[in-house]
Amino acid sequence: MTAILSADIGATNSRFAFFQGSETAELKLRQDVWLATKEAGSFQELLDRLPSSDLGLDHHQADLICLAAAGPVQRESYCQPPHIAWDIDLERDLGHGVPSLLINDFVAQAWACLSPVADQARPVLPGQADPHAAKAVIGAGSNLGHAALVPDGRGAWTPVASEGGHAAFAFHGEREGAYQAFLGAEQGDPYPIADTVVSGKGLSYLHQFLTGQKLSPEEVGAVLDQHPDTLAWMARFYGRACRQWAMQVTALGGVYIAGGVAAKLPALVEHEQFAREFRLADPSNRILRDIPVWLIADENSGLWGAATAALERLGPRR
Repeated sequence: MTAILSADIGATNSRFAFFQGSETAELKLRQDVWLATKEAGSFQELLDRLPSSDLGLDHHQADLICLAAAGPVQRESYCQPPHIAWDIDLERDLGHGVPSLLINDFVAQAWACLSPVADQARPVLPGQADPHAAKAVIGAGSNLGHAALVPDGRGAWTPVASEGGHAAFAFHGEREGAYQAFLGAEQGDPYPIADTVVSGKGLSYLHQFLTGQKLSPEEVGAVLDQHPDTLAWMARFYGRACRQWAMQVTALGGVYIAGGVAAKLPALVEHEQFAREFRLADPSNRILRDIPVWLIADENSGLWGAATAALERLGPRR
């Protein structure tokens, strides 16, 4: 068995896990731990905390390492996450002792769709997936992540990264235009991006705009069932983001929703406004009627994805 250390480094939480992998690509999760990202002054400091954490192990005890980071990755070894104060450099932080790989956090979510996690995904919208077509992966947490799974024509899949969360978000109508102006005033930037709108912080901004209450994402989530307007607006925005990404990658293979926001608040993607917005299409885009949508509710899905990537990319040849 191969000992795999996987990590999912996000702006809020950094998750680590040890897996055991076999030559037949079977994975078993042995232990995991969540650490607060902002409590560490560097990635090396996070690594140094592992032996004294619930994980009880350090990276030197792994046979393979795959780390996922919330940001663009260069050379599969370096990332400066846009919402974290420090960078990650595998050569500096890990050295050359263990085969290692750095991937984007939503590339890890795409790999997770090829792992046992996908078998537990909850259906959100029905449809007929084309097994030979691309799959879209999208999800809101502290920010909005995007990735895709593209078939290689030989029965396997290639995960593709995206920084689509930094693209401008499309607002429609006078009321949404007022919200766009509100966001611009709050942020000092008249060009709101999807990261701002469909994310934990987006939920806070939206609730403040609709109610005047300035609450944290967790506080909004706790009272969301008492504020149907906040729920409906956020469901509509989430559906729009998913629809746009599905069309951009022609996701006839389906859409997988990951990320902590929907995992904690599944009502956002189960709401009728989500379905209505996702299926909304002009006559040239009828394909949206047949695209299925699933929710990955396991918040450790990024860890499963990173472990799957480690075994596939770095493990023994099968």
